[in-house]
Amino acid sequence: MSGSTGLRKNGARSLVVALVAALTVLGTGALAAPGAAAAPVGPADPASPDRPVTVAYVEVNDHELRTVGDYELADGSNVFDIAIIFAANINHGPSGPYLHLNEQVQATLDDAATQVRPLQDKGIKVTLSLLGNHQAAGFANFRSRAEADRFARQVAQVVRTYGLDGVDIDDEWVRYGTDGVPAAKRNSAAWLVDALDARLPQGSIISLYDIGEAASTLKEAPAHLVDKIDYIWNPYYGQYNVPAFPGVSPSRLGPAAVDLNRTSAASAARLAARTVADGYGVLVTYDLRAGDRSAYLSAITRELHGQEARYTG
Repeated sequence: MSGSTGLRKNGARSLVVALVAALTVLGTGALAAPGAAAAPVGPADPASPDRPVTVAYVEVNDHELRTVGDYELADGSNVFDIAIIFAANINHGPSGPYLHLNEQVQATLDDAATQVRPLQDKGIKVTLSLLGNHQAAGFANFRSRAEADRFARQVAQVVRTYGLDGVDIDDEWVRYGTDGVPAAKRNSAAWLVDALDARLPQGSIISLYDIGEAASTLKEAPAHLVDKIDYIWNPYYGQYNVPAFPGVSPSRLGPAAVDLNRTSAASAARLAARTVADGYGVLVTYDLRAGDRSAYLSAITRELHGQEARYTG
């Protein structure tokens, strides 16, 4: 997956995010949300193994997030439990890494009344993907705990401003060890997870796309730190790979990943069936687009829930 660049600066809420990046470049780091620091987030409420959470990544550069709410099961419950805005970026600036929102991500957030809030009203959680941007800055090469905390404060400011439910860490497209920026280091991603847990609103989701240096180093992090990550899932679509995180319960793991436009319905059904049979708690889907995909999604929901998917859009 990939994310494009370009910062939108019109509108009051857009200005908030523009100021986030600007203050970082100036090295101020003064980005905490109003009031006292938030209490630690702690794990969200992971699904039980017999009712896996279904995740939908949406490429908002080309498609609308609100399509996640266009599907129900026969009993009226949601097909999808988590919608992920794909994607914000970690960028490299003169004073260190900073959060960047491209034009389409910003537009989605500015239109939260129609893109985000209707999903949340249905009980669907909405989170923001944090993705590398073909630069030297990544989640595994913060120079210090303070630098990781500064980035986490920026992320938390956006989550609070737009009323989101958490974030997803996706350590792709990072050129570690270039442009005078350090190579990946052992503690960096752990610093970020710890800081996000402290800064995000209580009950926020922290999920991890099991790829890149950040995921590799977190596999060796202390158990109490990994416990701050609510869900960890396989990044390879059309495949079934159990994330290798010792001590993490199956209810927090997603070994099955489905590309909704490239994985066949038969393969998607097999991946869903195996998720249930093996007792795992998450199934990840990518690239939901507009239009009626209920026939395809029913191949998944029959295995996960014993019900057909209905299109309500």
